[in-house]
Amino acid sequence: MNHHARESRAPVHGTACVNGVSLHVMLAGDERARPLLLLHGFTGSVETWEPFLPAFAVQSRVIAVDLLGHGRSDAPEDPERYRMERCVEDLLALLDSYGAAQVDVLGYSMGGRVALHLAIVAPERVHALVLESASPGLEDPDERRARAAADDALAERIERDGLEAFVAAWEQQPLFATQARLPEAVRARLRTQRLRQRPLGLANSLRGMGAGRQDPLWHRLAELSMPVLLITGALDEKYCAIGRRMATCLPQARVEIVPDAGHAVHLEQPEAFIWHVQDFLWGGNALLTSSER
Repeated sequence: MNHHARESRAPVHGTACVNGVSLHVMLAGDERARPLLLLHGFTGSVETWEPFLPAFAVQSRVIAVDLLGHGRSDAPEDPERYRMERCVEDLLALLDSYGAAQVDVLGYSMGGRVALHLAIVAPERVHALVLESASPGLEDPDERRARAAADDALAERIERDGLEAFVAAWEQQPLFATQARLPEAVRARLRTQRLRQRPLGLANSLRGMGAGRQDPLWHRLAELSMPVLLITGALDEKYCAIGRRMATCLPQARVEIVPDAGHAVHLEQPEAFIWHVQDFLWGGNALLTSSER
């Protein structure tokens, strides 16, 4: 991929080869600006972030990536290749390939878990962290085992029954109930993105880096000295509670609970989502020393 300076804010798509895999990347903004790494959720891709590029690329060098098994990135056959530790190694190599010494990171749901692990492993690389509807993981070992078994069963169903059946069932989860209120065009675009995934990639992502397979990070949140913005939707009570609890553990945390939004705040209240991210990263509030809880 050509890494030369680009003045245009139009996104550029390319491929980065790191640690033996190929990752699809979308770039936007001025290369001289501080990078903003965007990490999508399960069943997502760089397309998740396309509607936000006009806002984010004004002041950031946007680097959005399809996580392994998603979008146009590779989907290896070995589930172990998807483990969270390997994912973080891949992202650090990706940032190195773009000369991105320090970045802001925004992660949604699964991407938020990835962002947290990245910040724990390489805190010196993360200037500020934005976590949308994200969790540090499951503390209880029995709960982790049950979740891993459920994810394995779901992975088998995806491979056995195919994407259409999976996507239809996935959209019916209580977690996404509030999305029924979205305009049909928005729901159709989201469904199309999900149907473009590959069964093997989604199945192995669940097997390798599902919430039941990752190490919980609650006990390590105090290590994160960078400013952290926690965004949740007021209608997603579970993640609102997680966000509030995380804020008590993080040295520099700010919680924003967005009214009339569920799990996918960026979809359900995009203008509020953009405002909070911009205000945090570029409004002077990213350097707050006192937590807002």
